[in-house]
Amino acid sequence: MCTDLASVLRIGRVPMGNASGYHALVFAFAVVIGLHLVLPTSEKGLVRVSLKKRQLDENSPEAARLVNSEIGTLRSAVLGVSEVADGSEDVIRLKDYFNAQYYGEIGVGTPPQNFLVIFDTGSSNLWVPSKKCFSIACLFHSKYKSSKSSTYKKNGTPAAIKYGTGAVAGFLSQDHVSLGDLVVKDQVFIEVTSEPGYVFLAAKFDGILGLGFKEISVDDVVPVWYNMLDQGLIKEPIFSFWLNRNLEDDEGGEIVFGGSDRKHYVGDHTYVPVTQKGYWQFAMGDVLIGGNKTGFCSGGCTAIADSGTSLIAGPTAIVAEINHKIGAAGVVSQECKEVVAQYGKQILDLFLAEVKPREICSQVGLCTFVESRSISMVQDSWGTSSLGKSDAMCSACKMAVIWTQSMLEQNATQEVILNYVDQLCARLPSVVAESTVECDAISSMPSVSFTIGGKTFDLTAEQYILEVSTGDSRQCISGFTGLDVPPPQGPLWILGDIFMGVYHTEFDYGNSRVGFAKAA
Repeated sequence: MCTDLASVLRIGRVPMGNASGYHALVFAFAVVIGLHLVLPTSEKGLVRVSLKKRQLDENSPEAARLVNSEIGTLRSAVLGVSEVADGSEDVIRLKDYFNAQYYGEIGVGTPPQNFLVIFDTGSSNLWVPSKKCFSIACLFHSKYKSSKSSTYKKNGTPAAIKYGTGAVAGFLSQDHVSLGDLVVKDQVFIEVTSEPGYVFLAAKFDGILGLGFKEISVDDVVPVWYNMLDQGLIKEPIFSFWLNRNLEDDEGGEIVFGGSDRKHYVGDHTYVPVTQKGYWQFAMGDVLIGGNKTGFCSGGCTAIADSGTSLIAGPTAIVAEINHKIGAAGVVSQECKEVVAQYGKQILDLFLAEVKPREICSQVGLCTFVESRSISMVQDSWGTSSLGKSDAMCSACKMAVIWTQSMLEQNATQEVILNYVDQLCARLPSVVAESTVECDAISSMPSVSFTIGGKTFDLTAEQYILEVSTGDSRQCISGFTGLDVPPPQGPLWILGDIFMGVYHTEFDYGNSRVGFAKAA
């Protein structure tokens, strides 16, 4: 599972140690954010820390694109925090750059040593660079000096987090962590001594602070969020995100520890239970394009709400169809085109013969059909395996079957179906670069919708397309990228900042659920 994710996107994060699972880091933009802190101000019992923007440096896009080419998307939600007088809520104000990155400051040690970190619902550990780190990336970021802290306690256990194109490694340490005036005592974190390669060199953040469940925490370290609750710093076991996608506003958003702010959403939240603790994972229904069902998730899919992902990641087959419908430029897959040319007619004939879709690729000889009751092995939701076959050809066949089935439901002719599937092959998204669209065509692009908790959550083209402007240059980027995760965890969708910017998201740890409401 971990290997599959990393090989598909080259941006997967696989916790080392006893943690299991995977994590996608999706960042497809050449964007940079600046930070300037304003002193906390009190408002109706809340203490707010405001973050300020900095204009884009002319040299920054190249540096940021270097990060993109190496790791795809690096986490993109970052904060600063302050404690209210009665300890009931903590409110963090955010500022963003191009709706892609959000940065904030925390302190580690006594007195606090300041770091810019990403607050990430898709991971569970806190890590910052160590004074003992001599990687080139560390030279450009703040480094933790244990000798300067009166509350430091030695641990020394080796720890590492592996990414698809790089990794961070170091050892565990323990110290106080301050978020504004709030202080989490004796927090165990990773003191990073190695950041090889270019992945973190151009990053504007120093480290990452995870808000996921402890089940995916490296070395079973108790996450910061858990300690906030255990130490009585937060009364209600809830935190929520409001991300302001209006680039004209100075205020980029807000995270509330201890509840939700009514002024940032309309109506009530639609809640769905967490189906597996680790990531904030839940069941999702079908995906619609222009109001039409794709059928890909008609039997149900899995999704996670991820504050640290800029885009929306989903199964390659449906993302290719979305990018085709919105006119995004993708990468031609020769295997896919070969399947259409050699087996397209046969796939159609098997459909007309009422062969089950899950059996078609095995009947044409591109996949091996596996009966789960007779053979014990890892297999996908189609009951097939690429055992003895080409993985690429088997996967391409399955996508062709999905697209063919979608067109048959629309009563399309054989010629139309084969041409359509061939066109989709050319829309398969790149695993390392962004998919772009014509900026002038945004108004004519269809909506894309997700079914969650029996309710449809729509995204307009203006909401799922990200526009990046630097000087006279203007580029519009598709908010969808391909990600293939096999069962039982997949098919998986990662609903990142594009989705969370439209829908206020509440992470209810006490009731083990995630809620979505229209952002105000």
